[in-house]
Amino acid sequence: MTGAESTATPTDLAMMRRALDLARQAMEMDETPVGAVVYETDTGRELGAAHNRRQVDADPTAHAELIALRQAAKAVGDWRLNHCTLVVTLEPCAMCAGAIVNARIGRLIFGATDPKAGAVVSLYTLCQDDRLNHRLTPIGGVDADECSELLRTFFKHKRS
Repeated sequence: MTGAESTATPTDLAMMRRALDLARQAMEMDETPVGAVVYETDTGRELGAAHNRRQVDADPTAHAELIALRQAAKAVGDWRLNHCTLVVTLEPCAMCAGAIVNARIGRLIFGATDPKAGAVVSLYTLCQDDRLNHRLTPIGGVDADECSELLRTFFKHKRS
């Protein structure tokens, strides 16, 4: 995923900074530090922003991506988000990658890869699967070091 910053737009990079701030908020709540932002690709208008809330909400589906997608769909009054970009600090899991495809997200930007659960490039390539009715080419590795370090710090603290 080298060179990701060269293919990410300035708006993508700014939204990743926002997603990282959300991930830090999650960590303060003892949630896995993942943040996500959905924005209109052409205008840069933020439509949804969230961090993981599985522990707080006692909800296995309360991943940052799903919450942000719901907010964005509500903001535009349509489940089709093909005119939007989703920026997330960690490679989406199978559940979230499925939602990204079903929401018809136009662009996906992510930070750290997830070798244990990633369903975009690591374990599966759901967003690029020709058998599905929507495909997109993800841009991974954006601010990957900072995204990874946040996760490492969180899990190191959890294990100690």
